[in-house]
Amino acid sequence: MWSNQNFFRSLLDNLYDGVYFVDHNRIITYWNKGAERMSGFTADEVIGSCCKDNILCHVDAAGKLLCLDGCPLAATLKDGEERQAEVYLQHRNGHRVPVQVRVSPIRDQHDKIIGAVEIFSDNSRRSSDQEKIEELQHLVFLDPLTSLANRRYLEVTLRSRLEELVRFDWGFGVLFIDIDHFKEVNDSFGHETGDEALKMVAKSMSGCCRVFDLVGRWGGEEFVAIIMNVDKEDIRITAERFRKVIEQSTLNVSGSRLQMTVSVGATEAKTDDTAETLIKRVDGLMYRSKLAGRNCVSCDR
Repeated sequence: MWSNQNFFRSLLDNLYDGVYFVDHNRIITYWNKGAERMSGFTADEVIGSCCKDNILCHVDAAGKLLCLDGCPLAATLKDGEERQAEVYLQHRNGHRVPVQVRVSPIRDQHDKIIGAVEIFSDNSRRSSDQEKIEELQHLVFLDPLTSLANRRYLEVTLRSRLEELVRFDWGFGVLFIDIDHFKEVNDSFGHETGDEALKMVAKSMSGCCRVFDLVGRWGGEEFVAIIMNVDKEDIRITAERFRKVIEQSTLNVSGSRLQMTVSVGATEAKTDDTAETLIKRVDGLMYRSKLAGRNCVSCDR
């Protein structure tokens, strides 16, 4: 017969969700197979580390480093209250993964808090994304490098959304996103690293979208996102979320971390727009961000 400890460890290791335990000093004492799969980090790499040393690099939608300030787990260790939050963890490969975290205290027989457990679930709409990918592959609308929608599919979707705007008054916004200094990445590290950087940015952007939004590769290092059911302020907030999450994503290159930033243009579609005028306007706003020093968002006034 297995011991109780081995029995419960086996149960936890077979969960799809990530689970880890910390002691009262926030030292990680357990890291299950789900956590390994979702983060890319093995148990051997994280057990014994202190999560407050920013090992896990959680950020919120505003790009704030929660491991340094605002950590739900640290708050639970302090007051014993259970908590939930939506955050982005950094995968070992560098891209950001949206997760739903739930934190509960661990108490001894005297009801003293001796640690905490955090459970994190993939929040990236995996099943819906898979359905979308299969549809795009079937229609030859998939960018082969990034697995995002390609330019053709973006153009078709823009025209459909503009028709819906005129007929049903269904508003939407468009983001034009360009990776900063991308040529320098190719020149310094080679095109293979450049391709990995494109895939990293693509994955981080995909995690920022809702199921009914669409993000795709326009060409080269340029991306377009079509954001549904938003007003101007929502569009600005969404654009900032894209920018901040990408800024907090890094690529491991020969033992060092390559950090990418983007310049973003953001606009609200108008009833007299065509796909061409809409892209021209948001592309111009993106260039305004370039002229403003890059790594920023420019919106319609």
